[in-house]
Amino acid sequence: MFDFLGVNIFWVIIIAFLIVIIASAVRILLEYERGVVFRLGRFSSVKGPGLKFIIPIVDQMKKISLRTIAMDVPPQDIITRDNVSVKVNAVLYFRVVHPEKALIEVENYLYATSQLAQTSLRSVLGQVELDELLAQRDKINQELQQILDRQTDPWGVKIANVEIKHVDLPAEMTRAIARQAEAERERRSKIIHAEGELQASVALAQAAKQISAEPGALQLRFLQTLTEVATEKNSTILFPLPIDLLKPFLNDSKRE
Repeated sequence: MFDFLGVNIFWVIIIAFLIVIIASAVRILLEYERGVVFRLGRFSSVKGPGLKFIIPIVDQMKKISLRTIAMDVPPQDIITRDNVSVKVNAVLYFRVVHPEKALIEVENYLYATSQLAQTSLRSVLGQVELDELLAQRDKINQELQQILDRQTDPWGVKIANVEIKHVDLPAEMTRAIARQAEAERERRSKIIHAEGELQASVALAQAAKQISAEPGALQLRFLQTLTEVATEKNSTILFPLPIDLLKPFLNDSKRE
């Protein structure tokens, strides 16, 4: 063989080839990664984190992350069951639980999950009314999560949670909801005022019953009311004098 500076070229090639082979046989997987091994095109095994070895040329390894992925669902134009047009966006939390299914059963599990979330969001929200969408988000989120989890289970993907982030209402619907809220507050104020009047009438009835039991109590109440009115010095007050107050003087004059 040829020598170059005293080194056999053949052995240099052999050593370089061995280094390449060994480097291609060594794989390092992080704690949150799993390696799906295909041997001659067929699924072989799933390797966990750490230093792993595969057979060069024969084996191929695909890395899959097991961390939870937060995916933003683009705004969707939705017509609710009561024919209100709204625009809704959401956020989807999911992770891979079976790496081999995520590679074998679907071409791109990220894209497929995103498209499935968009279609499911339009389908589910189209079956609810606007009031339910605004007031019962937890129930709708749970229903979406169950539907998506059931459909992505064959792909080895677990849907952890679905959250509706924002509901964009038309301007005229926003004004209608504001008027509805104002009417509701007015209704509550009238009810509270009526309940206060009822409680006051009951208290007055009890007070009248108590005052009627004592003849002198009514006169004392009359004088107390007169004292309260007399605090205002910008008016002239005319009041009847009870004849009962003059009876002692009349009786004394008759005795004389």
